[in-house]
Amino acid sequence: MGTIVLSGTVVLVILGFGNHTWWLVAVALLFVYMQYGRGGASASSSGGSSGGSSGGGSGAVPGSYRAYRDRRDKQARWDRRYRRERPLESRRQARER
Repeated sequence: MGTIVLSGTVVLVILGFGNHTWWLVAVALLFVYMQYGRGGASASSSGGSSGGSSGGGSGAVPGSYRAYRDRRDKQARWDRRYRRERPLESRRQARER
């Protein structure tokens, strides 16, 4: 799908040298593809799919509690690992808070 959109955009840009309206169409095509075509920025920035390790599709609600819980657990694991691997640095940071 991405290849088709990119090649279509290139064609529209080439046509745009004769008529600048085609450039606007190319920009609109890229905008629509970025928003809706590949999941969009809103789905990836709010947690992606809520399926976790089960490989859930993009039809799931990205802001679900399961996705929140997965992000929270992952962050907690990273925090514990950081404190375990860098005890002096984590104590210094705790004193500064």
